[in-house]
Amino acid sequence: MLRIHFTDADLAKTTVAARPDALWEVAMSLHRFQTRAGRWAHADWYRTTRLRLGEQQLDHLVREVLLPLFPRAAYFPDFLTPRPTESEGLDAGLDVVMSTSSRRVLHELALLDRVVGTPRWAWRLAGTRERAEFVAALRAYHATAVAPVANLMQARLQADRSARTRDLLDGGVHGMLAGLGPAMSWQPPVLSVQYPVEDRDFHLGGRGLCLIPSHFCWQAPITLADPGLPPVLVYPLLHEPVAPPPTAPLTALLGRTRATVLSVTAAGAGATTSEIARAVGISAPSASRHAAVLRDAGLLVSNRHATHVLHTLSPAGASLLRASRRRHEGRTGQLR
Repeated sequence: MLRIHFTDADLAKTTVAARPDALWEVAMSLHRFQTRAGRWAHADWYRTTRLRLGEQQLDHLVREVLLPLFPRAAYFPDFLTPRPTESEGLDAGLDVVMSTSSRRVLHELALLDRVVGTPRWAWRLAGTRERAEFVAALRAYHATAVAPVANLMQARLQADRSARTRDLLDGGVHGMLAGLGPAMSWQPPVLSVQYPVEDRDFHLGGRGLCLIPSHFCWQAPITLADPGLPPVLVYPLLHEPVAPPPTAPLTALLGRTRATVLSVTAAGAGATTSEIARAVGISAPSASRHAAVLRDAGLLVSNRHATHVLHTLSPAGASLLRASRRRHEGRTGQLR
């Protein structure tokens, strides 16, 4: 758990990024290649990007150069994702990467080495020529993997900013921070964040916090490792689950709506009430009632995170879904 401590000065300086941060999206998209978690939400992007990387002969560069410096681990170098206000767009961000002192680069590579190991070639990034080549690799990857979805990322970020604005108008900064769930919980003056590493307390100290909604970030928000750097928190934009249609046996048992609700929660790492409502095509109150029935039957587990309720399959619900699909597949196989 990451606990971010705010003062009144920090609340006054808290902002939400107006556009996707190019280098954070590079980092988060490289993480999507290293795990199946969230693959359903980026399935089309994953397939088409792998093809593009192969066609442009960049797959080796991604595998041997980029992935080792952006591991999906407890740490990757902070200098690769400079603060948004210093990096207005990709070009400015890469300029900041190029201008980072050799001393800082070597220090952060040493931290990486202690966590997962730093490739031998990476130590040469302290030099100007080698870092220029690495920056060129980042630029080529961005053009191939991130730029093609730039309009989608901007549209999703604007939708999130609109939601944050409504929360701000209705409840002030406290209301905005309380609406950041489901991975974050606001209990003034502390924002508690689900975090993939050990417990950590982060005191903003009057510097404020830049919130960065991210298209490619998945589930757990992330921040810079060095608390002395300008504070940022990158958090995932919510993706609507894409669920396979419920099987006939499941529909016969539960009814079509509740069977679809159960399938939606199985499509990813759970779904919020609003995600279920959008995916099934019903109102949020109706989605909440159907989820409650399934929860009372022991098929779902519901947990509140800030203003959101996240519904996940219980072991019994997962077993029921698997048994229904196996039976359905067996019947369709006999017909063929």
